[in-house]
Amino acid sequence: MANLRTGIAFSLIALCVVAAVFAPFLAPFDPFRGGADALLPPGSKSFILGSDHLGRDVLSELIFGARVSLAVGISAALSASVLGLVVGSLAGFFGGWVDGVLMRTSEFFQTLPRFVLALVIVAFFGSGIFKLIIVLAVLSWPPIARLVRAQILSLREATFVEAARLSGMGSLRIIAREILPNALAPVIVTGSLDIASAILLEASLSFFGLGDANLISWGGMLNVAQPYLRQAWWMAVFPGIAISLVVLSFNVLGDALNDALNPRLQETA
Repeated sequence: MANLRTGIAFSLIALCVVAAVFAPFLAPFDPFRGGADALLPPGSKSFILGSDHLGRDVLSELIFGARVSLAVGISAALSASVLGLVVGSLAGFFGGWVDGVLMRTSEFFQTLPRFVLALVIVAFFGSGIFKLIIVLAVLSWPPIARLVRAQILSLREATFVEAARLSGMGSLRIIAREILPNALAPVIVTGSLDIASAILLEASLSFFGLGDANLISWGGMLNVAQPYLRQAWWMAVFPGIAISLVVLSFNVLGDALNDALNPRLQETA
């Protein structure tokens, strides 16, 4: 059952990636081009999933919306992982005042409500996909930093690290070449879960009208659909399903990676 669940999740993510990469070739219509056929239900004329209030094809919008969701999710998670790796490695390896300053900083960021702070920052400084990625990355790195710090603390006194010190290897090289490769497994798992969180947060911000107006996004589709919930349910249902399935798939994939990379689980299996 677990393998089937993981296979379905991986297939959905792969489908989303294919849709994002080949969107211009897969979308039946230009998602920005409207027409006279407004608010047509699914299956009407050439609109498989119906049309919106401007006569735009909902299926084409969904396909192009996958680009924004994946771009924001993957980029924000990757940026947060890199920042967390750097901060956690320095804190765990050097300890002392370096550890104190970096961990107090991470604790400060962890106490901030991510969604509310992202909402305020985007509202004040303007929307845009790059700004959104930066905001999400800055707000998401503390858990990864603390996780990496814990891994570094458990490894910095290991025999192979002592051997590297005796060979004259510098601290940064020891961290990069000896310790981090042995501490990446939990970071990969956390990063996959952060992708889901970033996608959900981007959709939430776009739902409140704070997304990039020049791009099609699933959250933006939900924002546009609000006045038409009674007469055009498909405008909200299909992007809502897409967000739910992709977020759930990344969570399932994260659990599968944890099962595969966690040595304790492998020993008890």
